[in-house]
Amino acid sequence: MLLPFDFQKDPFLILDFSASNPDLSTLDLTNTALFTNYVFGKLKAAGAKVGVGGYNEHRVIYRRSPHFNASVEEPREIHLGIDLWADAGTPVFAPLAGRVHSFQDNANFGDYGPTIILEHPGNAAGKPLYSLYGHLTRQSLDGLYEGKEFNAGQKLAEIGPYPDNGDWPPHLHFQLMTDMLGLKGDFPGVCSLTNRKKFIALCPNPNTLLHIPGLD
Repeated sequence: MLLPFDFQKDPFLILDFSASNPDLSTLDLTNTALFTNYVFGKLKAAGAKVGVGGYNEHRVIYRRSPHFNASVEEPREIHLGIDLWADAGTPVFAPLAGRVHSFQDNANFGDYGPTIILEHPGNAAGKPLYSLYGHLTRQSLDGLYEGKEFNAGQKLAEIGPYPDNGDWPPHLHFQLMTDMLGLKGDFPGVCSLTNRKKFIALCPNPNTLLHIPGLD
């Protein structure tokens, strides 16, 4: 369990943030309050408790932030994790046993905000696995230290409010990585089209753990 929802029973809504969603062309995505009203209005209209989606999605919403669109680089618009859109304060549980690899507050507009990365025991082939939890409350970082252990199902954090969470509508960015590339407290959650194949190979689909029906 990652959030206190049963995706086999509880109603959820798959949210599309690609260019194929016509709503996004009329929505001021730089206004986080309006963006939040849009997301949670969609959930309410659908009778859903949580919104989900985004793995390997070519998104347009990152154009709201210069963090993803540095002028000297190709824009980063390919999403590498799954987002779970739910109320601020929703508890986040460790889906696997692991220990804290690193953590920090990535406080740029449109960034992760408070972030925790866990390291999990290697599989039978000895390959490592890491999981990233972004857009948390700042209090979620209190008392953490590298090496702190969490059992599967143990409360890890809470979904944060904006602007503390990197200035996004409240949600959890959940991502898996097989190589941290020497990074600590942060890892790209979005990549360019050019680097898509490389990063998808490093970041397996989190739905292999979550088993959310209807997600690729």
